[in-house]
Amino acid sequence: MQQTLTLRRPDDWHLHLRDGAMLEGVLPETARHFARAIIMPNLVPPVVTGDHARAYRDRILAALPEGMAFEPLMTLYLTEGTDAADVRAAAESGLVKAVKLYPAGATTNSHGGVRDFDKVRGVLETMAEIGLPLCIHGEVTTPEVDIFDREAVFIDTVLDPLRRANPGLRVVMEHITTEQGVAYARSGTDLAATITTHHLVINRNHILVGGIKPHYYCLPVAKREQHRLALREAAMSGDATFFLGTDSAPHVDALKEHACGCAGCFTATNTMSVLAEVFEQDGKLDRLEGFASLHGPAFYRLPVNEATITLTKGAPVEYPTKIETGAGPVTVFDPGFPLHWTVK
Repeated sequence: MQQTLTLRRPDDWHLHLRDGAMLEGVLPETARHFARAIIMPNLVPPVVTGDHARAYRDRILAALPEGMAFEPLMTLYLTEGTDAADVRAAAESGLVKAVKLYPAGATTNSHGGVRDFDKVRGVLETMAEIGLPLCIHGEVTTPEVDIFDREAVFIDTVLDPLRRANPGLRVVMEHITTEQGVAYARSGTDLAATITTHHLVINRNHILVGGIKPHYYCLPVAKREQHRLALREAAMSGDATFFLGTDSAPHVDALKEHACGCAGCFTATNTMSVLAEVFEQDGKLDRLEGFASLHGPAFYRLPVNEATITLTKGAPVEYPTKIETGAGPVTVFDPGFPLHWTVK
């Protein structure tokens, strides 16, 4: 029985760090294991220009504890007023690695997102020309569409027409949650998809059965079991289309355990242990390095990390139930089963 696993140091291709005291509190949880991360730009106010991205990167690096090695990969928040020339300059300088599309109202701090795609056509054409990826939160927000159907409807009514209208645009379908998302990600070129840690573990029953569990509530919301199984198959398939984006999203407990609780699961602390356990459950530990360490850099056209990490298997690992930050306590994702793998 395998007791150790060494792999290239992983990257997180979808991460929320927030800002200020929260940033200072949660950044070490990612930097402990991950070499790089695509940093989400949905701050208040959002990161919409190259200057904003540079200032945010500087705040992240200033918050990094001494002795930790971590590279934030910056993104811009796409708005109907985004300037194509600014996007080009930020990308060509090496500062910005992607642009993030939030349909207006889709998730936390997304009210400034795109409603009229004709207004961002010039930006998308520039991105296609220079090969800059567009990271997409793939849900429609129209009230007549059921929340569990938002991803599938988005693929048919928004994503596919957008890609047809912008040939050559490189697209990352972020945090896919459905078998339709898996199938579409496999259907074309210049297309990839991230899968979160928590969507490999939970389905919608985990949120709703036996009482509402606010720390399992996320957006996109977890779906039926058939979709969770489709995600696990994709993540462990060895297909380079799919790679890890944790979407680790810290909120203080007071805002999660609330009459209108915030969406997000905080998984940065124990993601590698959870992933090793899940991949071992399905007999696919040999596929974990591809999913966590190799496929993402290939799509983003970045070198893989030279450093390695080693996971060891033993007695169940005890992770803290909460991370204390200057903004308040943040509950760590509980997968609901023992974790026997830990990063050495």
